[in-house]
Amino acid sequence: QVQLVESGGGLVQPGGSLRLSCAASRYIFSIATMGWYRQAPGKQRELVASITTSGSTNYAGSVKGRFTISRDNAQNTMYLQMNSLKPEDTAVYYCTATIGSFNNWGQGTQVTVSS
Repeated sequence: QVQLVESGGGLVQPGGSLRLSCAASRYIFSIATMGWYRQAPGKQRELVASITTSGSTNYAGSVKGRFTISRDNAQNTMYLQMNSLKPEDTAVYYCTATIGSFNNWGQGTQVTVSS
C-alpha cells in the first residue's frame, strides 16, 4: 500500500499564501508522477498540478501563475506553493502518486481561504 503523508493546509485570508507538502517512500517517489487534486464542496475533484519524475509540470488554468509545484527528490517530498489565494481555492487538497494508470491518494488536507 502506498502511503502519502500530506501537511500544510489551514485557514488563510484572500491574497495570502500556503505551502502544502506530501511525503512518500523513496521507491514510490522515484517512479511516480506526483500531483495535487482538490475537491470543493458540491464539486467534482479536479487536477490542480502535476510533476513528473523528470520535473515536467502541468497546471490547471485556474491556478497557473499563482501556484507552483515542485519536488525534492532527496527528501522524497513534493510541494505546492500557493500564492494569491482566492476564496474559490477553498477545498480539500489531495496528494497523488500516479504509477502507470493507477492513482494512489493521500488522506487530504483542508485549505480554507476566507476573511
